[in-house]
Amino acid sequence: MSEKNQEGKRTARDRLVERREQEKARERRRRALIVSAAVVGVLALAAVIGVIAANSGGKGNKASESGPAVAPSGATGKDSLVIQVGADDAPSTLTVWEDFRCPVCAQFENAFRDTIHELENTGQIKVQYHLVTLIDGNLGGTGSLDAANAAACAQDVGKFSAYHDVLYRNQPPETDDAFGKSSKLIDLAGKVPGLDTPAFRSCVEDGTHNTWVQKSHAAFQSGGFGGTPTALLNGESIFPKKGTEPITAANLKKWVAEANKGKRPAKVTPSPSVS
Repeated sequence: MSEKNQEGKRTARDRLVERREQEKARERRRRALIVSAAVVGVLALAAVIGVIAANSGGKGNKASESGPAVAPSGATGKDSLVIQVGADDAPSTLTVWEDFRCPVCAQFENAFRDTIHELENTGQIKVQYHLVTLIDGNLGGTGSLDAANAAACAQDVGKFSAYHDVLYRNQPPETDDAFGKSSKLIDLAGKVPGLDTPAFRSCVEDGTHNTWVQKSHAAFQSGGFGGTPTALLNGESIFPKKGTEPITAANLKKWVAEANKGKRPAKVTPSPSVS
């Protein structure tokens, strides 16, 4: 065999070895990317859970309860601590514990508001809201308490749902205690037709439902919940649902449909929306 032929075979063999090494390198990079993506996903989830859990560390508003707990009109549930939106005979119940200063609560509400209202207005669910004051305890201030009291004042005249949505659409940064000012809460009431009345202003400024809100927060603490928002569909957490299913609008509708299978929806008159 000539030296030229031997050199040609070595070159072909070297190219083959080099190609295989390149393929192995590409496979290692591909696996590394997959692992990295998985780690990033876990870290992102951990970050979200951390935000939610961080909100659970406070003791709520520092002001001690004083005077009787004045429940808002139409409040229901144990000790009248629930504000319900939707028909009593809706086949499923979405229970929500939330804080008007909590940024993750705002993310949840702003992402799922339309879906939740659609499910309410078609008689598929009723939503039972429990108001919490975690951020006041964590960061100081009274915005969680004062906003919850104002929402209860709105409930007194049947406008809780609309005002609830306005508060979350206009939530200040977590460290900004803007909701601790009655003037801010009253100004936002102007976005709900018919809410800004002398009676509402007096209710907000006097803190009529403050002790009731503090009692609601105490129920949250004794319930052992991990943080806000806590959302339960018929008692089962939707964060996350069934292990691997993400919480999305489509999945929420699917889970409600599964829970309501064979059950008749309630007959309701849709509530007007507020932009």
